[in-house]
Amino acid sequence: MSETKEQTPKLICGKCDIELTMGKVSVAYMGNSFDVDLLHCPKCHLVFVPEELALGKMQKVELALEEK
Repeated sequence: MSETKEQTPKLICGKCDIELTMGKVSVAYMGNSFDVDLLHCPKCHLVFVPEELALGKMQKVELALEEK
């Protein structure tokens, strides 16, 4: 049986040289905090925000918060 799932390339932390893992991270903006599942380094906790998330959903949240 062959896998139909698309294989995601492994991302490596540039600082620690270890593989990023998926998990809950706290994102804060303008005094508001949100828990989001994102890739991050288990050692230094550097978070990877994919371009489509930064320019899509996160940008919409930023604009909504700035309008308040």
